[in-house]
Amino acid sequence: MIKRTLCFSNPAYLSLKNAQMVIKLPEVEKADVAELIKAEAVRTIPIEDIGVVVLDNRQITITQGLAESLLENNCAIITCDSTHLPVGLMLPLCGNTTQSERFRAQIDASLPLKKQLWQQTVQCKIRNQAAVLQNTRNAIVKNMLVWAGEVKSGDSDNLEGRAAAYYWRNLFPDILGFTRDREGVPPNNLLNYGYAILRAVVARALVGSGLLPTLGIHHHNRYNAYCLADDIMEPYRPYVDALVCQLVADGHLTEELTVELKRELLQIPTLDVVINGKRSPLMIAVSMTTASLQKCYAGEIRKIVYPSIPL
Repeated sequence: MIKRTLCFSNPAYLSLKNAQMVIKLPEVEKADVAELIKAEAVRTIPIEDIGVVVLDNRQITITQGLAESLLENNCAIITCDSTHLPVGLMLPLCGNTTQSERFRAQIDASLPLKKQLWQQTVQCKIRNQAAVLQNTRNAIVKNMLVWAGEVKSGDSDNLEGRAAAYYWRNLFPDILGFTRDREGVPPNNLLNYGYAILRAVVARALVGSGLLPTLGIHHHNRYNAYCLADDIMEPYRPYVDALVCQLVADGHLTEELTVELKRELLQIPTLDVVINGKRSPLMIAVSMTTASLQKCYAGEIRKIVYPSIPL
């Protein structure tokens, strides 16, 4: 089942009643109008239908009961800062009935296994980047496909970095001096927002698969609570890039993250991807990826299931 992604950009009262998220508008609640009008303005959404909640306004009130219910249903709650960029992520502590067993397998994973998993991850990422370049810019990508095939265990030659340099140099050729930088010129702001949504989807799926998002296979920053999410989302980033390319082509090259732009980027969990030869919504595909990762840690399989963008 595809879970809904909800974004609240205006003041709102969010509470829980009968396993439903109850949404009330402060201006209606405080207005001197009939109770019938207030009741008609209330909206409800089943908790079980929600996968990601984005809180993007400082005048949002959310009850503890609602937050607890959302987390119990493995929902990711994202909070945004004053610039409307995601700054915090809340996830459930328990997401699987055999969690301690899976934690142990993850912690005990050997270095050779983690290097092999990172090799697979980088290979898939570079191939997907090549597909985006060819499909959106009709750029030469034979070199990237060669690099993908030459990635060694652990990517000891840093072919990911070489491919990234070529990729970003050619992805937005009409934007003078564009570089991928979190603080850089647009459309870096769109990429930042899209990646934050993707990161939340991946972290949520990892918890649902009984894994610790903190313990990465490659990323290991001591201050990063989501190293594994940053690892696993790498082959999915090109889907965000392709969406941003389309937004830029449609004339949305702006420093302001408008409601319209956020609405477009919030579609990321429902984007169509191809995984195991079949089409699937990105959110479902991510769950397949994290489930396969758990099996790799358990020694049941040796390969992570990742999506592929057709060339």
